[in-house]
This record gives sequence, structure tokens and C-alpha cells, in this order.
Amino acid sequence: MFSKFFIERPVFAAVISIVIVIAGVVSMRVLPISQYPNIIPPDVSVITSYPGASAEVIANTVAAPLEQQINGVPNMIYMRSSSANSGSMNLTVTFDIGTDPDQATIDVNNRVQAALARLPEEVRRQGVNVSKRSAAILEAIVMYSPNGRYDPVFVSNYALLNVLDEVRRVPGVGDASLIGTLDYSMRIWLRPDKLAQYKLTPADVGAAISEQNSQFAAGQFGQEPMTRPQAFTYTATTQGRMVDPKQFEDIILLANKDGATLRLKDVARVELGAQDYGFSGLYNGKPAAIVRVSLQPGANAIDVTKKVNATMERLSKNFPDGIAYGVPFDTTRFVNVSIHEVLKTFVEAIILVVIVVFLFLQSARATLIPLLAVPVSLIGTFAGMYMLGFSINLLTLFGMVLAIGIVVDDAIVVLENVERIMRTEGLKAKEAAIKAMSEVTGPIVAIVLVLCAVFVPVGFMGGMTGEMYRQFAITIAISVIISGIVALTLSPALCALILKDHDHSKENRFFSWFNRNFDRATNGYMSGVKFFIRRIGIAVVLFIGLIAVTVALYGRVPSSLVPEEDQGYVLVVPMLLPGASLDRTKQITAELSQRLLKQEDAEHITMFAGFDLLAGAQRTNSGASFVVLKDWGKRPG
Repeated sequence: MFSKFFIERPVFAAVISIVIVIAGVVSMRVLPISQYPNIIPPDVSVITSYPGASAEVIANTVAAPLEQQINGVPNMIYMRSSSANSGSMNLTVTFDIGTDPDQATIDVNNRVQAALARLPEEVRRQGVNVSKRSAAILEAIVMYSPNGRYDPVFVSNYALLNVLDEVRRVPGVGDASLIGTLDYSMRIWLRPDKLAQYKLTPADVGAAISEQNSQFAAGQFGQEPMTRPQAFTYTATTQGRMVDPKQFEDIILLANKDGATLRLKDVARVELGAQDYGFSGLYNGKPAAIVRVSLQPGANAIDVTKKVNATMERLSKNFPDGIAYGVPFDTTRFVNVSIHEVLKTFVEAIILVVIVVFLFLQSARATLIPLLAVPVSLIGTFAGMYMLGFSINLLTLFGMVLAIGIVVDDAIVVLENVERIMRTEGLKAKEAAIKAMSEVTGPIVAIVLVLCAVFVPVGFMGGMTGEMYRQFAITIAISVIISGIVALTLSPALCALILKDHDHSKENRFFSWFNRNFDRATNGYMSGVKFFIRRIGIAVVLFIGLIAVTVALYGRVPSSLVPEEDQGYVLVVPMLLPGASLDRTKQITAELSQRLLKQEDAEHITMFAGFDLLAGAQRTNSGASFVVLKDWGKRPG
């Protein structure tokens, strides 16, 4: 008999369980932690700009050629593009779940290269950026000047030069980018009247700037071959690209033979400013630069967040006086609270199991056996999750909570049968365990197979729903399989070692009272069963009634992929009429920010104008706000 081998060799049975526990503990430490499984299809974004062009022109001359060429790329589900009057174009290609994002990026980039010849020259000069995009936002970091010493352009460029690269190097970070980048640029404001006076066009000015603001290789002096030997070789250096507004002001546009010149400062105003002023960010009502941090697929969200925050804390020590940072939006807040609540439920479930087992078996020694066997099955489940590429998320943890009540059954089946044989036949624990396992080995295997037949088919469901609930079902199946192994090895060995004869005539008053009432309830239940056996018609009518009530309730209860939960933040997206200016949008968002700050449940408010969060493109009539609420226990409601 299979179990007899382990009953006679309890150390071997214990070693198997210890190995399972060690594998589970090690896997637990390396498994990624997230709120839900990775069910978001991978995206690849194609971004470019056509300065000065309208949204219609960009859609016809830029977006259309790219879409025609990219359409049909392997594993593509759909694509969507957004063109704005600011000159920007954002094309997002969405792929099937499970597609390698790196390979998808390569495929899209190859199609883009084939379409470059059909794009306008100005677009090719600006460049077309192809990159994989992670929709899993980890957190948002804001940098601002509390005392107003620095303007948003300075703060944004400081973040670009000194913060972004450091954050991107944090292990587990998929990407870090500024929302509405305010890169330093040389702004040249042309005066149309002056251009008309000198018969010049903006193209003439651009050509002169390109010609005189260039980097040249001037060569070397004394480089071989030489007619006479030279003692030294010098590299000629020339002035590089211009960096000062005054240098740009002296660019010559026209020159006469008599020496008269027309310079750029005569027809334009030159200043160092932002490349694009079509974006405005606010943090608690103050101008700010917003950094969006994305999570790398399969990374541990909680661990990565800690490392990013530690990096920002380290970098903040070198910030100039007058620059500060904040983390107003952090998705792991809800993950931490959710995992804490699930673990709390997990502990409560184990306590209930112990109480129920002790109440019915009425033996501390007997209660110890499932208390030792159940954790082996649950901890070992993490090893199975690691091998299958799962993550520790709400669904897998809920699956483990549900599995507590299932896996304890296997240990109780063994334990109760051993106790019954010891009580009725007077055998010692070892002999009773051997005889009990000869009777229940088949039922235990059958229990495992039946439960796997219930949960394993869920793993073959397709689509987003299948991906969502696959980890939930397979986690339960893994715990059931390990529970069956433990029930055939460790549980009978523990019964043989721990159980001893006890005198049932010396039960205390509580257990005597409980047993009498439980027997009375059992007899009442049996009487009810006999009643319905004799009156099958009534039983059938009641059964049909229960089915009808179930169907009616099934149609009334609202359905959803996941339940709605308070995740600790509110997303507000104000949308003005098409064509509304950025000034109007900024005015509305600023007023909205002040109103939201007065709400007693609001803790931090990050708001920006000029960016359509839903479309992922700059639009002057759109904005968004992340209202981070106070901790769940600190809200008045």
C-alpha cells in the first residue's frame, strides 16, 4: 500500500513536506505582486509631429500612410490614431495578450521604415519614434517649486536631465516619461510686417538658421601626408551649434555688396523657452512637472515602487533650493491594503478551521494534524504558481482562501477515519492508520481528480475573462493536488505518531452538551430526509422552485468582469467644446482644482490641462485630474 510506506517511514514523509514548504517560501519571495493578473494587451506607440499642420492635414498626410503600412502586422488586434492641431500624431497599435512586446515593436518599426518615403519631409526631419508602451501605470511623480522660485519650464527640464534617467534605471520600471514635456528650445517669434518689408518668408529664415547653426568638421593641421616633417599635429576646432539667444540674433539673413546686412534680430524676437506651451500641470494648485512611471511586465509592483521612492528620496538631497517632489498617485496603495485584507481573511479562515476541527474531534492532538498539513498545501501552492508564471494578486490570494476549506477536507478524512478505527476496534494509532488508509486512499484520489475536473477547464478559457480567472482556478487546483499528496504521505504518518487513545467517558460538560445537541440536529435532519423520500412530489416541486429563484436572481444581480472597488483615487476628466483654447481649459482646471481641494476626503490633487488622457494626445480643450483620497480609515464617511 502506498501510504503504508510513509507510515512506517515518517521522517521521509516529513522531508517531502519540508521540501514542498521550502520551494513555496522561495517562490513566494520572487513572485511578482500586482493587483490583478496581466490582462492588458501590449501596445506599441508611433509618435511624430508635423509643426504648423492642422489635425486634418496630419491625418491625411501622416497618419493615413502609417496606418496603411502598419495594418496587418502579426498578432495585431486593432490600432487607433490621434491627430491634434498642435502638430502631434500618436498612433497606438494593440496586440493579442501574450504577444512579446519587444518583437511587436520590431515588427511595427519595420513597417514604419517602409512608410517613411511617403511622409512629408518636415515629418522625416522631426523623426518617427516607435516604442513599446505599458498601460500599467505604477505611480505618478510630480516636481514643483513650492515658493515659485522656478518656472515650470525649468522644473520640467531639470526632471528631464536629472531624474528621468535615474528612474528608468530602477529594476522593474518599464518606462518613465514626462507628460507634456516642456523641453528647452530656442523660440524665434517672427514679425510678419518686417518679413514682408524685406520680401522674406519663414522658409528663408529657416534655411538661414539651418545653414549657419551647424556643426562642421574642420580637419587637422600637420596631418599626413606632408612634404616636410612636422613636429605637431593640431585638430582644428570651430564654433559648434549656437546656445545663446544673442548668437541666434546675429544670424545673417541678407547681405549686400556694400556690407549692409539684415540680421535675425531685425525681423524677429529670440528667446530661450519651451518647445511647446500646449500643456500645463498643477499639483495642489501649484505649477508642476508630472512624471509617469510604468511597470515592466511581470515585475513586483510593490518592490519596484519602494525602489523608485528610495531613488527619488536620494535624488531630492541634491535638488536646488526651491524644488521639491511628491508622489500623489500610487497604485500600490490599494494593492497593499487589498493584500493585507486578504491575508487577514486568510488568518481568520485558518482560525475557523482550527476551531471547527477541535469542536468536532474534541482532541488537541487531533487538531494539530490538519494545522500542520494545511499550511504545507497552501505554501507549496506558491511553487506551482511560480512554475506556471502566475503572480501574487487578489485572484490567486482569494483562490488560496477558498482552498483552505477544500484542502482541510483531505486531512480530516484521514484523521477522522483513523480515530474511528481506534475508537471502535481498539487498535493502536499505527495499525489504525494503516487500516484507515487502505479504506480512504481511493476516495482521496477521487476527491483530487473531481476537484481538478471542476477547476482545470477554466484554464482553457480564452479572451480577457479567461486570462482573468485562469490564475484563480489553477491556483485552487494546485493546492488540491498538493493537499492530496500530503493526505497520502504526511497526514497518516502524523496520525501514527501523534494520536493516542483517550477516554470518551471523561468528556467535559461543554463537549457533552455539544454532542447531545449535534446528535439531536442530525436526527432532525435525517427525519427531514425521510419525509421528502416518502413524498417525492413535494421534493421535486421545492427543487424546481429553488431553480426558478436562482434563475431569477441570476438575471437581476449585476454582472461585471471585476467588482467595483474604492481604490483610493478618483479620476476627473474635464472636456470643453472642440476648439476651446488652452487658456480656457487652464482656467476651468484651476477652478476645479480649488473646489476639489476643499473636499474633506481629498488629500492630493494632480491636474493638467492640454492633454487628453483618454486619447493619449495633446488637445487644448482637454484635461485630467487625479484626486487621491485620504486613507480609507481616515475618511469621515
